[in-house]
Amino acid sequence: MSSEIAEHMRWHVSGSTDEGIIRHPRDSKAWKTFDCKNPQFSSNPRNVQLGLATYGFNPYGNLSTSHSIWPVVLISYNLPPWMCMKQSSFILSMIIPGKRALENDIDVYLPPLIEELKEL
Repeated sequence: MSSEIAEHMRWHVSGSTDEGIIRHPRDSKAWKTFDCKNPQFSSNPRNVQLGLATYGFNPYGNLSTSHSIWPVVLISYNLPPWMCMKQSSFILSMIIPGKRALENDIDVYLPPLIEELKEL
């Protein structure tokens, strides 16, 4: 929607330099491996690469209570390093409430999120 943001979203291809130092996720081995395995996706600099982060907490602050909340946050790794880790760049995609820790059951909640991201 903004030409300035659109330019920043292509930074990982046009504005970055390869100095052999990891200053941004695009410098990592994982990013480069993904690009090699998915050349069609990585050939278009407008495709968005997202990181997903979550961590559960007890909303009542009482360790004896078994209720937990798991916010799921998406981070656009296309943005330059000085923008991608700012709070304004985080996307709170869902909040998973529960009576117990989510642990390995997060895979139940991710398919609807993935479908929505594909549609987007």
